[in-house]
Amino acid sequence: MPDRIPNVIAIEDLVARVAAKAKATSTTLPPAATAEEVVEAEAVLGFALPPLLASLYREVANGGYGPDYQLLALVGPGRTALSEYQSERSASAEDEAPYWPAGVLPILDWGCAMYAAVDCLSETATVLLFDPNAMTDDGAAAWFVDSESLADWLETWLAGTGWYREDADEYEDVAEPTPWEMAASRIAE
Repeated sequence: MPDRIPNVIAIEDLVARVAAKAKATSTTLPPAATAEEVVEAEAVLGFALPPLLASLYREVANGGYGPDYQLLALVGPGRTALSEYQSERSASAEDEAPYWPAGVLPILDWGCAMYAAVDCLSETATVLLFDPNAMTDDGAAAWFVDSESLADWLETWLAGTGWYREDADEYEDVAEPTPWEMAASRIAE
């Protein structure tokens, strides 16, 4: 199992393996985001991207690879992680039951308004599942832990054993997302 907080060498190795799979499974990858674009996005967001996520955008591609619907671009035209974060935070602030916590960046749209999102404020870059279909009058009910870390989430994608796979029931150790216990307190911040 990978380290909870990957060190620089582990990040470099993981980024290289992700890049190899991205190139093998995507017909055309967009160019990588520049270091300046990442810094500008972080300034707009108001928080830093976890080192692994920043490396993926700078060294692999500006989205366009990954599980099923693929990672959103960080910046650029159309829907991006940056624009989706701003949209969800704005809508959440206007909602009677706020639902989107600060520092949680949507990185992949699963469809049906569901997102994979990275908690950029957690030490491990926890990957969360946002499922508004589970929301009641409490926005916290829509949040689930998909993976304790972005590194572990990527390892699952590389191994082809994610819960989202059609054949996931064939794997004994596929972990289903569990409720995110910190959701209510983080939404309230």
